[in-house]
Amino acid sequence: MTPPQSICILRFSAIGDVCHAVAAVQAIQRHYPLAKITWIIGKVEAMLVGDIPNVEFIILDKKAGFNGYLSLYKQLNHRKFDVLLNMQVSLRANISSLCIRAKQRWGFDKYRAREGQWLVSNRQIPAQDKPHVLDGFMAFAEAIGVPKQEPTWNIPISREDSLWALSQISHTQKNFIICPAASKASKNWTAIGYAEVADYMEKQNFQVSICGGHSDIEKELTAEIIKLSNANINNLVAKTTLKQLLAIIKNADLVLAPDTGPTHMSTTVGTPVVGLYALHNPGRTGPYNNLDDVVEVYTKHMPNANWGTKSKDKELMLKITVEQVKNKLNPLIDRITKC
Repeated sequence: MTPPQSICILRFSAIGDVCHAVAAVQAIQRHYPLAKITWIIGKVEAMLVGDIPNVEFIILDKKAGFNGYLSLYKQLNHRKFDVLLNMQVSLRANISSLCIRAKQRWGFDKYRAREGQWLVSNRQIPAQDKPHVLDGFMAFAEAIGVPKQEPTWNIPISREDSLWALSQISHTQKNFIICPAASKASKNWTAIGYAEVADYMEKQNFQVSICGGHSDIEKELTAEIIKLSNANINNLVAKTTLKQLLAIIKNADLVLAPDTGPTHMSTTVGTPVVGLYALHNPGRTGPYNNLDDVVEVYTKHMPNANWGTKSKDKELMLKITVEQVKNKLNPLIDRITKC
């Protein structure tokens, strides 16, 4: 295969999926170090990964509607890529791909190329048997000649963000981070559950911190957890940028989170994470390097579901028990405290 000289990656969102995409992009960089890589990405997601070296990032403002597509077209109108890797299955991505001129236009296999993605592709990656989302992205790299390999990540964190993160967490205890809220309330566990786990982890001599963004749901859930807990919780909600959050997670010892971005951010920096899953199949969307540490009720309640099927039971997260969470935390606590 002739090495591609220019590669365009199309993956806007979300944080977790962009973390998966980083592994594929950096595998491509290692194999094709001379290739120029352009990544079409969302505004928020660029705040986390937009400083990866030797990648040109072009932001698509998803809230701008037609003007967002027009801006993308103007930026790319006079360019042509050897390869387009369309890693996003959505109508927005398909429309955006029409602004990108490329000889090879790779999409998912026809089964996964929903929303008509196959109409805007001229090549498809091979079908896969029950793949994790990350494995699907790595298949794009393999399709253009990158050897199959274990994923690795190198997302830059500045010295300033690292020092700030270290100033926010304990230097005398192990650090346990709770990122309690996902973008959808139906993915969230209970405040009382988080509060009981916080009390338990403090008794194990961990400093408990809660991290999150600026949304009302995150602030309200955090306030309820703190109210119900007897632990001395370090509240960092709405106090971090995405980079600072990544730095905190990197310097922490253990993370607990539902199906949300910080779960996958933990994987990128090698911090053990216990993910809480109910609505989505954790085998497909769980933290890639901690799938054995997931607490999940999806399999029991969706035993005959197709691999990518989402549960519609908005109360399913309530079926996760504190004991289940402790049972996953305990082996990790033992491992961490022996280090």
